[in-house]
Amino acid sequence: MAEISITIGGRPHRIACRDGEEDRVRQLAAMIDERWAPAERAAGLNSERAFLLVALMLADDLDELERRPPVGAAVSDAALARIADRLERLASALEQTPPSA
Repeated sequence: MAEISITIGGRPHRIACRDGEEDRVRQLAAMIDERWAPAERAAGLNSERAFLLVALMLADDLDELERRPPVGAAVSDAALARIADRLERLASALEQTPPSA
């Protein structure tokens, strides 16, 4: 198990991680650190609240990414479901309408 030093909000932290994951943990710490200043301003001197705000920012980013259609997809899954529902309603309406003479 490796132990590395990360810096968030100007404060150093020692953290253990699996061997070989040091760069990834540093990258994740950098993501937190880049959001730290606005979170700290919003939270005042409360570090715990600042970390909570950073977590919410990251969760919001993740949620946005999960809602985007996959790269190269012409239409999202949600849009395809809406289109399928509309087509089913249209087909049902056509089946119930008597043919015109």
